[in-house]
Amino acid sequence: MDLPFGRYYTQEMRIPNLGEVELLVPLQEGIFEQPMWSTFLSRLKRVAGVHAAHIRLRLPGARDETDLSAGADQFPRAPSDAELREGRVYSAEELGSGRDADMDMRVMRLAGSEEIEAWIALRGEDLDAEHSRLLTALAPYFRVALRVLASLEREKARASFSADALARMNFGWIALDERCRVVESDPQAERFLARSRVLRRGPYDRLTPSLPEIDRQLTALVRDCAADPNMRPRAINMCRDPWIEVLVSPVHLDTLVGDSRTVAMLYLRGDRSSSADRHEQLVDLFDLTPAEARLAWSLSQGLSIAEAAEQHGLTVETARYYSKKIYAKTGARGQVDLVRNILTGVLALA
Repeated sequence: MDLPFGRYYTQEMRIPNLGEVELLVPLQEGIFEQPMWSTFLSRLKRVAGVHAAHIRLRLPGARDETDLSAGADQFPRAPSDAELREGRVYSAEELGSGRDADMDMRVMRLAGSEEIEAWIALRGEDLDAEHSRLLTALAPYFRVALRVLASLEREKARASFSADALARMNFGWIALDERCRVVESDPQAERFLARSRVLRRGPYDRLTPSLPEIDRQLTALVRDCAADPNMRPRAINMCRDPWIEVLVSPVHLDTLVGDSRTVAMLYLRGDRSSSADRHEQLVDLFDLTPAEARLAWSLSQGLSIAEAAEQHGLTVETARYYSKKIYAKTGARGQVDLVRNILTGVLALA
């Protein structure tokens, strides 16, 4: 039953008993809602008996502040950058805002960390000390929620940077069960499976290489991973043009929420650029001539001088002459060095 604010708190003494679920659970769960804290603000508005409850957030790197409200569209007219002491509740008169159409307010600034600040406000008629005490009682719990939010924002940023780096290096991962069925995969691997003919999802989500001999090799490695979690990771070359390789590794990570069906992780890397693109990038990166760039790319793919010469219609003597110029321009001391310089340098990010 809804009771007037003063009587509700005087009789029930809700402020000293904030451990109950009515406000604290939605306060902590609110960081996962969209929009954030919508349930908490609605309940705070009802419990406090006010016309509106507001939260204003200042997130790191954001150009604008984020306003969240229940009962009104805008945060009350109180400058969020004012010199408000953290954790102290201010009235409209103290902020110099006065009353707006007979509406009073209470505002409190909170800092859960150096990265995130928040302002929580109540707006209504005849607000008194009980409303200030309510905000003060909520403050330590709100700081915890802000610290959790700051941690989630940091992890989201790190995950975004890591995903971008892996995408630029053309890396992806696929979790497999003992029957080679896909348990989970990252977006990069999903895009690879969608466009590649070398590796695809087969019936019942089974990961299926296009070549039967590669299929048998992959199936055997995944079964070995299930039988021996300490087995060393094994690499498979699935295609040379375009270059596609995978590393099959047993699962070593034990988590409380991990999927117990996963026995092996498949890390894949496939070149997303055409040979023509790679030739142009080598010209830009090492100041090679187009002919040198074509030969350098072939050598970096593991072809011998004789094989690369035949591929490009060159004599072996001409290919050797080009290779000396390539090594000089790239700083490589031989073919092994050339492979490392090309495949593990910034070209891998292009």
